Amino acid sequence: MQILVIGATGYAGRRVSAALARAGHTVLGLARDTTTPAARDLAVNEVTPVEGDFSQPETWRGHLEGTDAVVHLLMDMSDPVGSDQRLFAELLTAQERDGRRRHLVFTTGISSYGRTGLPLMDENTPGNPDSPIGFRFTLEKELAASGLAHTVVRPGFMYGGPATTSMTGQWFAAAEAGSPVFYGDTAKRWSWVHVDDLADAYFRIFDRPEALDGEVFVIADDQRLTALDMQYTAVRAAGFTGEITLASAEEGGMMQMAADQDELVSSAKARRLLGWRPRHASFTDNPAQHYRAWKTAQNTGR
Repeated sequence: MQILVIGATGYAGRRVSAALARAGHTVLGLARDTTTPAARDLAVNEVTPVEGDFSQPETWRGHLEGTDAVVHLLMDMSDPVGSDQRLFAELLTAQERDGRRRHLVFTTGISSYGRTGLPLMDENTPGNPDSPIGFRFTLEKELAASGLAHTVVRPGFMYGGPATTSMTGQWFAAAEAGSPVFYGDTAKRWSWVHVDDLADAYFRIFDRPEALDGEVFVIADDQRLTALDMQYTAVRAAGFTGEITLASAEEGGMMQMAADQDELVSSAKARRLLGWRPRHASFTDNPAQHYRAWKTAQNTGR
C-alpha cells in the first residue's frame, strides 16, 4: 500500500512513518523542505520525503496520485479548521477523478473532549463544545459525513524519544532553564502514550483498514498520575531540585487551557479491535532515560 503521511517530519509523524515503512508499505513523507535533518531521517528509515506545504494544497495535490491512503498528523495552527476541510475536499476530488477510494487516518487528540466531568472517557464520550479545540470533534463529524473511507485516532499525551512537541520535552527544557512552571489545576490527571506505542496503533489500522472504516480509537496507556507529579518527575530527571512555579492555564496559552482538566481515557476498544497493547508502562518507569533521549535529540538537532 502507498501511504502519504502529512506531518511526517513531526514528533509522532517520524515514528509513524518509520513504522509503516517497516511493515512493508511504500511511505511518502510530506515535508516543507526535503533537505532538513528531519526529512533526511525519513529517508534513512526508508520513507520517501516529498515536498509540499499542507496549508497550500496545490503544493501536495500531485502526491495523491497512486496513493492508497493518507495519514494526517498535523494541526495547521494558522487555520486548523479550514486546512483540514481542504484536505477532505482534495481527497473527495481525487476520488472523483480516478475512482481510487483512499483511506484517511485522521488524528485529533483527547484534549478535544474538554471538560466532561466524567472520571473516564472513551470513543463514545461526547466532547464539550466549549473546549478551545472542540472544533476537532466537529471536524471528525464532517469527515464521517463526507463519505470518505476513514479511521479517527485520538492519542493521549505523548512522551518518549526526542519529545519535540511533548509536554515532557517542555518540562525538561524549563528545568534546564531553571524556570519550570505548571499551568492550571494542580489535581488534574492525563492519560499518556509512548510515541512508539502510538505508532504501533497506526500500523495495526493499516493491517486491515477496510474493516475499520468509520471507526474511532482512543490510544493511551493506563497511567493515572497527576500532571503535576509527572512534571516533578521530569524536572528532577533533568537535575532541577527547586520548586515548580504555579500559574493559571490562561497564562500558558490555548493548548494549556484546552488541557486544564482531567483527561483520563480507556483504550479498551483499541485492545479489542486492533489487538493493541502499550509496551511502555509509564513515563515514570525510567524518566532518566527519557531525559537522555530528549537531551541527545537537542544536541544533534533532531
